[in-house]
Amino acid sequence: MTNPLFRPFKLKGLTLPNRIVMAPMTRSFSPGGIPGDDVAAYYRRRAEGGVGLIVTEGTGVERTGSVNDPNVPNFFGAALPGWGKVVTETHAGHGLIAPQLWHVGAARNHANPNPPPQESPSGLFKPGKPFGHAMSDGDVADAIAAFGRAAGEAKRLGFDAVELHGAHGYLIDQFFWTGTNERSDGYNGPTIGERGRFAAEILKAVRAEVGPDFPVIIRLSQWKQQDYTFKIALNPAEMTEWLAPLIDAGADVLHCSQRRFWEPEFPEIDGDDGLNFAGWAKKLTGVPTITVGSVGLSGEFIAGFAGEASQPASIDRLLERLERDEFDLVGVGRALIVDPDWANKVRDGRFDELRDFDRASLGTLV
Repeated sequence: MTNPLFRPFKLKGLTLPNRIVMAPMTRSFSPGGIPGDDVAAYYRRRAEGGVGLIVTEGTGVERTGSVNDPNVPNFFGAALPGWGKVVTETHAGHGLIAPQLWHVGAARNHANPNPPPQESPSGLFKPGKPFGHAMSDGDVADAIAAFGRAAGEAKRLGFDAVELHGAHGYLIDQFFWTGTNERSDGYNGPTIGERGRFAAEILKAVRAEVGPDFPVIIRLSQWKQQDYTFKIALNPAEMTEWLAPLIDAGADVLHCSQRRFWEPEFPEIDGDDGLNFAGWAKKLTGVPTITVGSVGLSGEFIAGFAGEASQPASIDRLLERLERDEFDLVGVGRALIVDPDWANKVRDGRFDELRDFDRASLGTLV
């Protein structure tokens, strides 16, 4: 096809039928942390709708406080048979799927005033704002092991890849961020390479569990839910120092989250039409990248989840960048919440059938 969005892509042993990735989006439809048949059917519909690779909503690893919402799914114990059903249904819909493994750290959830005890590098939700407790050396080691075990379970259940949530101010990202990492041990330091040790050790534990041929993705962001303007890497040299050790530790793909995919990462270097985060990450490391951030809908996704209505929007700029190989894959979020057939409709040029998004859409699993 001439549309670059629908060209196949090889990822280790996988062949993705197109470049569309369903972005991970918390849905909170798993009471007690256990995904049911409705969750399995939800993912199957996206597979049947033509998504190239589905990344599930964030799933909690086996640590107290890894999730702060009792309806967010776990990825251990009693939740695993439900995830097995998700894999079966997704594959029956001719789809590929990866779980996103998650630990929220000291992230607050104002809808849940009584969360389990929450842990983080230094007991901080954001700079100067204590929440939860600082992790001991044993806590750190146990959290690393929990991510590794979850990845091993993902492979055993038949998932096609695995993703780690290292973005948006959650636990892994709280180690990256100087504002939430005030430790005095080997998991902190003046450079991002030092603060990235926790993520690198998780990646090594995951790789040890899944072997060399199983695709491992890590989601990263400069921005934090606690500070939209913060940047870990202020220039390409710092970005290389951040990303290269993660690749050395086992990451195959960098999932580069932005609020708006079209915004240049370093406009002071290459102007207002320069490479975005995924573009720079690919240029600096050479590994495949996923771009994501308000694809296919008007407005910006945080505003959308906060209540701002969104309408279908042109993807011409996206296709131009993809045609230039600035990045390899494209994460689609809100558009796939409201429309499981979004990918097929775009493929077939049925743009007049695309659906609007509003916050009420979060109340059901379409």
